[in-house]
Formats: sequence, C-alpha cells, structure tokens
Amino acid sequence: MTYLPSPDRYKNMIYRRCGRSGIKLPAVSLGLWHNFGGVDVAENFRKILHLAFDSGITHFDLANNYGPPPGSAEENFGRILKEDFKAYRDEIIISSKAGYTMWDGPYGDWGSKKYLVSSLDQSLQRMGLEYVDIFYHHRPDPETPLEETMGALDLIVRQGKALYAGISNYPAAEADKAISILKKLGTPCLIHQPKYSMFERWAEGGLLDVLEKDGVGCIPFSPLAQGLLTDKYLHGIPEDSRAAKSTGFLQKSQVTDDRIGQIKRLNDIALQRGQTLAQMALSWLLKDERVTSVLIGASKPAQLTDSLKCLDNIKFSAEELAKIEGILK
Repeated sequence: MTYLPSPDRYKNMIYRRCGRSGIKLPAVSLGLWHNFGGVDVAENFRKILHLAFDSGITHFDLANNYGPPPGSAEENFGRILKEDFKAYRDEIIISSKAGYTMWDGPYGDWGSKKYLVSSLDQSLQRMGLEYVDIFYHHRPDPETPLEETMGALDLIVRQGKALYAGISNYPAAEADKAISILKKLGTPCLIHQPKYSMFERWAEGGLLDVLEKDGVGCIPFSPLAQGLLTDKYLHGIPEDSRAAKSTGFLQKSQVTDDRIGQIKRLNDIALQRGQTLAQMALSWLLKDERVTSVLIGASKPAQLTDSLKCLDNIKFSAEELAKIEGILK
C-alpha cells in the first residue's frame, strides 16, 4: 500500500527556531540511534517513521555508525525514504554525523578532513541522497586541530553535500572556539547536540550560555537518560530493560536505590501535572527556550505517541521547579 501522510500533520506540533538561523525544528525530533538497524524488525520501524511524520516530526537524526551493524540504520532509512517519503523530501530535515569508529585503519575515526568527507560520502550512498540537511562532527578530537575539523564541515557545506553544519558532545569552551572558526569561514554553526537530561546536566555549566550568545540551536540527546526517566524503573530493573543487558550504555550499577528513589519522587510530581514521568522529563527540557528540540528514540509506535504528549504541558510553576530541583540535588 502507498503511504499517504496525514493531511493534519502540522496542526499539533510546535516548531522552534534553531538559534538565529532560518530553520525551525519540531520540538520533538526522532533519533535512529537504536531500533532501526539490521537486527530490528523492518515493519516496526516503518510504522514508527510513518507515525512520526504524521505527527509533525520533520527531523530525523542519524549517524554513520547507527545500527547495529554500523551503517544499517542509514541503509534502512534510505530504503523507506525512497519507498514512502520520496515525494516529501523537501518537508524533511535529515541529519547525520561522523566522529566515532566506523572503519578500520587510521582514517575511520575522530575528526580529520579525510574521515569526515569520506564518511559523509558513504552516508549519502547508504541513504540514496544527494545531500543531508545537517552534518555534525560527533565528538571533539583531541589530536586533530579544530581548524581542520571545522574546515572539513565548511568544505562539505560548500560542496553542497550538507546544507548546515553542527557539532555534538563539545564542552562549552571548545564549542565556543568551533563556532567562532565556522563563523569566520562563512559557514555558521547551526546546532549543538549534547547529552542532556534531568540526570545529566553538564550542558548547564556554560554550554547553554555559549549557544545563546552565539545564536546556535540545542538538541539534547538521551533526554530520558536511556529510559531511567520513564516508569520502567519505578520498581527496580525489569528483565527486558536496557539496564538488564550486559551490553549497552545503561548499566545495572547506575540503577541504585537512591536513583530509584529519585525516579519515584519525580514520578509523583509528573502525576500531579497529569503527565507520565517521560512526558515531564521532555517538558522539563523544553521549558528552556534555548532548547530547540528534544531528540527521542522509540522502539514501538506507542512509545512515540506517549512522548509526543509532552507538548500538551511544557510550562512549570516556580513551586514545581523548586520541588524537582530539590529531588535532583
């Protein structure tokens, strides 16, 4: 069956300007870090992508190594893009990144011009695209001069392989330098993607101020702290959860009794607001106007539907914020 998007897809989404650019992003964007790889069920992630676009999500975030196996998320997304979304390419923002290990040898990692240009060429081939809308350097490289890495992003934009340049995981001082270099080159930095949630707040230690000063957007990833900020861990570690697996970014050691206590108290506030914990955690990030969009993942359509309800209430009273702060400290 031919996919026909909902004619009402733009009615309920909030769109926010990305820094001081001409681009607006949906307040909720979809990340393909997990659940879209070669090991996942194609019909399931196709439904998630359809639901996302039907709900006004116009921004889909990928990276060269998303899978598993690495590259498979871009391949799968490219196939669905061709089969279902080809007529709507100009309504969609597609981003990709490079900066982590992608292939063997000295040119398949970090931040050299060789790696970034080659990696994007591969990503475009996997997705069947002529260009991506945003291309990020995925993490700072301590050994490559920042001028070379930012020069590569500038080159890529001038080649027409990306419309905008972004950075991810850069601390405040390094982000400020990178943004300044790009500005001088004539390719302004559009956006920064930090890890940021109620449980991961390093971005508040200067980075958000830098982005505001420089007119750069912010799109937090892992806004639900790998699932900790959901009702999944209210009663400990479920067998089917990320923390129960020996591999992955969320380990059992992180789900302490103190952490579960925090989750329960935060959940109580969420219920008083008429929200799930996940919805409140997303709303809590979006309360800050410097945050352009929150980048969420979903393993099934129902999760995405639940997360989108965060948009129903993104305002917090001073009392609510004080209570949340008291729990998090």
